[in-house]
Amino acid sequence: MTAGGTGGHVYPALAVASELMERGYRVEWVGTHRGLEHRVVPAAGITLHCLPVRGVRGKSVLHKLLGLVYLVLAAVQALWLVYRRAPRCVVGMGGYVAGPAGVAAWLLRKPLLIHEQNAVAGTTNRMLAPLASRVVAAFAGAFADKVDCTVLGNPVRRQLLEAAGARQYDYAGQRPLRLLVLGGSLGAQPINEVMPSVVAALNEPTPRLEVWHQAGEAHASLVERAYAQMGQAATRVAPFIEDMAAAYAWADLVICRAGALTVSELAVMGRPAILVPLPYAIDDHQSANARYLAGRGAAILLRQADMSAEGLAASLRGYLEVPTQLAAMAQAAAAAATPDAAARVSDCCEELIHGN
Repeated sequence: MTAGGTGGHVYPALAVASELMERGYRVEWVGTHRGLEHRVVPAAGITLHCLPVRGVRGKSVLHKLLGLVYLVLAAVQALWLVYRRAPRCVVGMGGYVAGPAGVAAWLLRKPLLIHEQNAVAGTTNRMLAPLASRVVAAFAGAFADKVDCTVLGNPVRRQLLEAAGARQYDYAGQRPLRLLVLGGSLGAQPINEVMPSVVAALNEPTPRLEVWHQAGEAHASLVERAYAQMGQAATRVAPFIEDMAAAYAWADLVICRAGALTVSELAVMGRPAILVPLPYAIDDHQSANARYLAGRGAAILLRQADMSAEGLAASLRGYLEVPTQLAAMAQAAAAAATPDAAARVSDCCEELIHGN
């Protein structure tokens, strides 16, 4: 298994790794010292091999030159690692580290399966697609038409699959709306800045919202202070939410970015959302991710440039007055889910192992 960097790559890869281990396979991981995988992969009982890879897109000339040097070193190490460990299959799930490992698999004639989580394929997977034995993706259209790609969905963590049935969507307007606000582990500053005013506008004179706001480590104290200044000191603000399954199960509506992992988790949990894509994401892939749910009536796509406290408050007021809209969105989200994606990706891996 090779994946690295953010949760959008690492957690789907962990879901597939767990499925393969349950089927009796030994899984080892190729990642980096700098990414999320360095913390969560060993904790899952998986051996982690680290390569010195750094991203080069959107960097300065000096960073690009250093990145190329590290890439050459990583390629040599990956070649030796794949030769020495002799895997029956290499599964690439994105991130720059998957590049050297995938090329090494191709050079040493090992079966290579790549999976793309986003609605627009990333740099590494676009590079590896011509070399791969099998190309699979979460969304249709992720790759160019010339790439033979099978759409299997996005693997999600088992905790979420188990929690999906714990609380069916039941908001009907008789109680305050439970609003979950997510900005990713680092926070989304524009969302953080606008939400205290939105909540204050809707909670006066009678509380109509209960809010759980993940603000990011660097912003949590400032956001908490902003809510208090708006008379909303009871708002729950957290730098990070460890138990996302519990958070999704609690929520009636989610306001968040549109990373591939988040979009897939919203679908599996059957939760309606207002999606605010990161405007400077590479290849604008978050907008494409958001369109997957928005086009099915499961979410609203709100561009950051169009976001305002007044506009958000008006949208939420509409949902409070006609809660059946949210129930319909929740149903559409659940219909868009692919809860068996980890098993389907693992099936493809087994087919390659057995020469099919």
